[in-house]
Amino acid sequence: MSTILQNVKQKISAFSQSLRKNAVPIVLRILPFFAFIVPFFILYLLHPNTFEPVWTGTWENRMGYILFSWLFFLETIMAWEELQIKKHKLLSAKTILLILTLLLPTIYVIVANYFGVNQAIIDLSQKSNIKPAWAALMPLSIEYMIFAFLFAAIIILEYDIKGIRFYSVSTSFLIIIGVVYTINNVYPFGEFAPFQIMVIPTAIFAEKVLNLMGYRTTLIAKNTAPYLYAANPENPKESFGALIDWPCAGVESLMIYTVTILLFLKKSNFSLKHKIIYFLIGAVVTYFINILRIVTLYTIAIHKGDWGVFHDYFGPLYSIIWIVSYPLIIVKSQDVWSKFREWRANKT
Repeated sequence: MSTILQNVKQKISAFSQSLRKNAVPIVLRILPFFAFIVPFFILYLLHPNTFEPVWTGTWENRMGYILFSWLFFLETIMAWEELQIKKHKLLSAKTILLILTLLLPTIYVIVANYFGVNQAIIDLSQKSNIKPAWAALMPLSIEYMIFAFLFAAIIILEYDIKGIRFYSVSTSFLIIIGVVYTINNVYPFGEFAPFQIMVIPTAIFAEKVLNLMGYRTTLIAKNTAPYLYAANPENPKESFGALIDWPCAGVESLMIYTVTILLFLKKSNFSLKHKIIYFLIGAVVTYFINILRIVTLYTIAIHKGDWGVFHDYFGPLYSIIWIVSYPLIIVKSQDVWSKFREWRANKT
């Protein structure tokens, strides 16, 4: 019995030593995420509705922080062996600077929400001729870009400048969200021409698909966004029409697709040619999935279904499911292709 107890104690001691040895590197590698847990939690307590897909009539939200967290952990896992923590003395200037920088996201959220910074941003936006409803959303856009800057600063302090390449996707994701939201606030209702160009072919494709399904459609230019109307020819009372601007045309889902697939391809062993092919195929499918989403919404609306619920919650799942599944499809297709080539070689 004493021998068994001794063996158990030895195993417990070995496990404890291993845990102490590995705990510090693990904590240090996920330290940048710890810097954002508290500010995200404060923001959720203050503005819980902004963590929903659509709130107060706008598609701009804080769900991007959830996707950012997911991207951060994916990049951390994929670069785990390459991440070399810079060693500093506990009371060195760089260590103190890192600690202060880790606190800055929380400090910014508190100052912005409790000491008038957000209101100052709104006032300045209105003075810059941004419409009041969109000026009220400018603090959110600035918040994304501030978080991107602070996240990059933490990574640089922890890993040096080369660390940015390990977290290029998650950092770029925050920046892109902030920039896209800012563009939408400055140029609402599809006024930003470079993005709005994508809407015209999207609306045309959606109209053609609805025509093939037997609906009577009309597509006209209204203001800066196309207006698509569709009706059931067997029952004229069953109809629906809406303006389609660039957020509705799937620009956001294309953005999420881009950062996700770049993360996957960045660590793959595919040739540059294959990476480009895979990226383009996925982008095309993502684009047509957005068309399918619009067609589905119109079908629900025409037949008096709750198209608002679909628009806010279920519609985005079309793109998300595809974006998450596509890397798995690539991996499986490579496996199938490898087996096919092996079978063909054996047959030859």
